Amino acid sequence: MADRALQHRRVHNLLLIQKLLGLRGDSSPFTLVLDTVEQSAKPLIRHYINNAKISKTDVVYISFETFKPPLGIAAFIKTRRKDAATIQKEISSVVSTTKRALLMFDTLYPLACNTNLDLPSFLSSLVTPTTSLLAIYHMDIPLPPPPNPYAPSPLTSLEFLATTIFTTHSLEQVLSRKRAADKSLAEPVFGLEEKREGVIIGLGSNDPKGLVLEMNHRRKSGRNIEEVFFLLPLTSKEKPLLLDDHPLYRRPDLGDAKSAADEVAAELSSTFDLGITAKQRRDREGVVLPYFDAQKDGFGGGEGGRILYDMGVEDDFDEEEDEI
Repeated sequence: MADRALQHRRVHNLLLIQKLLGLRGDSSPFTLVLDTVEQSAKPLIRHYINNAKISKTDVVYISFETFKPPLGIAAFIKTRRKDAATIQKEISSVVSTTKRALLMFDTLYPLACNTNLDLPSFLSSLVTPTTSLLAIYHMDIPLPPPPNPYAPSPLTSLEFLATTIFTTHSLEQVLSRKRAADKSLAEPVFGLEEKREGVIIGLGSNDPKGLVLEMNHRRKSGRNIEEVFFLLPLTSKEKPLLLDDHPLYRRPDLGDAKSAADEVAAELSSTFDLGITAKQRRDREGVVLPYFDAQKDGFGGGEGGRILYDMGVEDDFDEEEDEI
């Protein structure tokens, strides 16, 4: 049962991540990507741009910190010294009402710092039946204190608004934390969390072998689906896989134990045959047990716990005991 549930989870979540990355349908109108200097979201953005070309979706790149337009996009909008209303007009001028489009914000930090802007309302106005939104939020850049201390933070509002949240992690750092957890040691910290002078990026950051992608997807019914994937570089042309299936993350002793259990089961099955044939099954179904007759009306059904028994030739009949 556990293996069947694991297989169902693997197939379902892999199909879901391929659907989200492939921009199929309206599976995620607003995708929020949370990254850090330890693991940039750029590899994930390359996957989205490449899949957008395959699905014939125009990518409109809204640049706050990118100077050179990425390859494969349809439009590049510079936002330097422009307010939110001007940005919205430029986006509307390049987005078609009949063709699917993906609006890609390279960072939300300038908009989140604007205290005069209602960020959730601004982003919601950009989403249409043919237009979806993908925005990057840098987790390691602190925001200025809000004017209203009781209002939710911009990140809290974005997480509430987003239909899919991707959090990027470095593979090498995830493996280091897992090795420490397996030995019951304190998890290592990297980068700014080390709180060392001059240390900004830790060891193993932005691993070129791929990134760990933590997904939190909210379905239309409101049910959340959480999973952790390993996303290979775009040049490998390999599909995502569950982090639990990664050979460096999966515990090797589990595989050995499973193979050993399979060998024992195969040996037992060759020695003992616990199954029954069709003839044995028919003979078993034809056997009438004694308590069946006791339930019939002709045998005093409903009169109590009456036991019917027919003596055989091998039974030893004791007349004195029977009289008692």
